[in-house]
Amino acid sequence: MGEMYCKVILYDLFLRGAPRCGIHIIMVAIPAQVSVVLRALRARGYEAYAVGGCVRDALLGRVAKDWDAATNAKPEEIQKVFPKSFYENKFGTVTVIADDMEIQVTTYRVDAAYSDKRHPDDVRYTADLKEDLARRDFTMNAMAVSEQGEIVDPFDGQKDIKEKIIRAVGDAEARFNEDALRILRAIRFAAQLHFRIEEKTYAAIRKFSSLLKFVSKERIRDELVKMIESDGAANGIELMRDAGLLELVLPELAEGIGVGQNKHHIYTVYEHNLRAFKYAVEQKWNFHVRIASLLHDVGKPRTKVGDGIDSTFYNHDLVGSRMARQIMTRLKFPTADTEKVALLVRWHLFYYNVDEVTASSVRRLIRNVGLKNMDDLINLRIADRIGSGVPKAEPYKLRHFRYMVESVSKDPISSKMLKINGNEVMRILEIQPGPKVGIILSAPLGEVLDDPKRNTEEYLSARTKEFDKFSTSELGEIIKKGEEKIELIEMEERRKHRV
Repeated sequence: MGEMYCKVILYDLFLRGAPRCGIHIIMVAIPAQVSVVLRALRARGYEAYAVGGCVRDALLGRVAKDWDAATNAKPEEIQKVFPKSFYENKFGTVTVIADDMEIQVTTYRVDAAYSDKRHPDDVRYTADLKEDLARRDFTMNAMAVSEQGEIVDPFDGQKDIKEKIIRAVGDAEARFNEDALRILRAIRFAAQLHFRIEEKTYAAIRKFSSLLKFVSKERIRDELVKMIESDGAANGIELMRDAGLLELVLPELAEGIGVGQNKHHIYTVYEHNLRAFKYAVEQKWNFHVRIASLLHDVGKPRTKVGDGIDSTFYNHDLVGSRMARQIMTRLKFPTADTEKVALLVRWHLFYYNVDEVTASSVRRLIRNVGLKNMDDLINLRIADRIGSGVPKAEPYKLRHFRYMVESVSKDPISSKMLKINGNEVMRILEIQPGPKVGIILSAPLGEVLDDPKRNTEEYLSARTKEFDKFSTSELGEIIKKGEEKIELIEMEERRKHRV
C-alpha cells in the first residue's frame, strides 16, 4: 500500500485571505486507503469523492476519525469493484475494507420523507453529486473532494468554515424536520469547533427543539458525550439551555436555573454547576470528573429549605447521587460509568479542615470511595470550589488532605486487609463455614479503621473470641450501630458546611 497517507493538493480560492491574483494551495492528508478506494472506482469509470465531515476536518487541520466516500456507482457495482465488501444498509451504503480501515461508500442519493424524524422512509439513487450533497445537514458537511484534489462545494461550506459558522443546508426547518438529531448535532459542533450557529439555523433549532423526543436515548447520549469531551463543552450546555434542549435532555440540571443559594455562594445553583463544569473542562480532567462537576449539586433544588443567605441544602449530596444515577441510567450510560459518577457526587462534600480531619476519617472515606477514585474526588472538590467563586483552586487544606490520603493509603480499609481471614476465624472458634464467619470478620473493622495498630493477628484473634459470645443478630446490631455512628459524624460535617 505504500505510505499511510497521500498528500493531495486542494485548490481553495481565497479561502484564507489569499490574494485575488492567485490561488491559495492547502495540503490535506488523505489516508492512502481512501485514495486507493477512490482511484479504484474511477478506474472503472465511476465518479468517486471523499465526502462529509472528513472533508470539513481536513480543511480545519483536524484529524478525521472516519472517512466516507460517495459515488454514482450502484451498491451492486461497488461490490463488483470490491468483492470483499459488504452491503451496510438499505440506503445504498457499502462498507469497503482497505487494509485495516473501514470506509463506507454510499451511492449518490435523494432521500424521501422522514416519518420517524430520524431516517428516510426510502431513497432514490441519483447520478448528480450535488443532489446528494443537498440532503446533508450543514454546509460545512456538504462538501466533497476527489482523489485529484477537486473540491465540490455547492453551498459555500468553505466560506462558512472560514467564518466559523454552522449553517443548515437549504431550508433549516426542513433539515431539522427530517432528522431531529441534527438539532443536537448543531450544538455539539458549535462546542467542538468553537463555531457560532447562523441565525436562521438557530431559530429553527429553538422552534423544533421538541422533536428531540423522537431520538433514541443512545443517540442523545453519544452526542452529549462528544460535547462534554470537547473544549467548548460549557458553551454547549449554555446553548442547550438557551435553545430549550436542556429541559429535554437534562431536566434535573435545568431545575437549578434561577435557584438562589446561601451566604457561601454568589451564584445560582445552575450557574455554580456550570462554572464547576467549565473549570473541569479547562483542566482537561476525565469524562467522569467533568460530568460529576456538572451534576454535583443537582440535588440542591429538591433539598432547599428557607431562602436567602441562611437557606440550607442538607443531604443534597445523597439526593444528588440518586439523581445522577437516574440521569445516566435514563441516557443508557454503561453501568460502570453510572456508578462512578454517582459515587463522586455522593462523596463530594468530604471534610478536609486541617485541624479537624483525622486519619481514621480519611481511611473511612477511602473505604467508601476506593483509593483509585480519590484523585477524581479531590479534583471534583476543586471544581466545586472554583464554581463557588473562590480565588484559589487548591488551598493548603486540600494539599494537606492529599498528603493524608497518601499516608494512609496502605492502611487496612476492608475485611480483606485484616491480619486474619475466614479460615483462621473457623479455626479459632472451631466452627464450620457460614454467615457468622463473615459477620465476625466485619465486626472489628471499625476498630481497625480508627486505629490501624490494632490490625494484628493477636488482637483480632482475641476480639474474634469475644465476638463469638454474641449471636448473629446481636453482631449485626453492633455493626449497624457502628455504621450509624459514622453516618452521624458525616451528617455533622455536612451541617458544618450548611449544605
